[in-house]
Amino acid sequence: MENTAFTLPQLGDRQVSVYRDTNGYEIKPGANLVGANLVGANLIGANLEGANLIGANLKFANLEGANLIGANLKFAKLKGADLEGANLYSANLEDANLEGANLYSANLEDADLEGANLKFAKLKGANLEGADLWDANLEGANLWGANVTGTILEKKDDKDLKIQQLEEELKKYKNKFNQLKELLDA
Repeated sequence: MENTAFTLPQLGDRQVSVYRDTNGYEIKPGANLVGANLVGANLIGANLEGANLIGANLKFANLEGANLIGANLKFAKLKGADLEGANLYSANLEDANLEGANLYSANLEDADLEGANLKFAKLKGANLEGADLWDANLEGANLWGANVTGTILEKKDDKDLKIQQLEEELKKYKNKFNQLKELLDA
């Protein structure tokens, strides 16, 4: 395995060592990318496990298949980002903006998405088991086929409200699917 150190140009003056190998890119443990500007960055398959990305700007970044296990993305800007197949197990996405983000088949198990903006996010086939979605904006989000087992959608003072919203969104997609199926079968 050959490693080559270089600097991500989007970070400006910051010097963060990134190593390239056959499995993609790996930012070494303890990487501090707080507030980093990574707009449109190509981070396909990157290993960002445990990275501190609080407030980072990752708008339209390609993080397809990235390892973000335990990463701190609180307040991160991920509008329109591609996170298809990304592993966000136990990641902190509290108050993150994921509007229109592609999270198709992403693993968000035990992730903290409290207060996150998931408006029009594509969560089809995503694993949200045990994720905290309390106070998250799910307007227009596509949750078709998503695993929502044990997902936290409420707090004691907000009983059943978020569960109802999620169930209504799922019903909408099921109805649309059935309508399309009937048209195709006709």
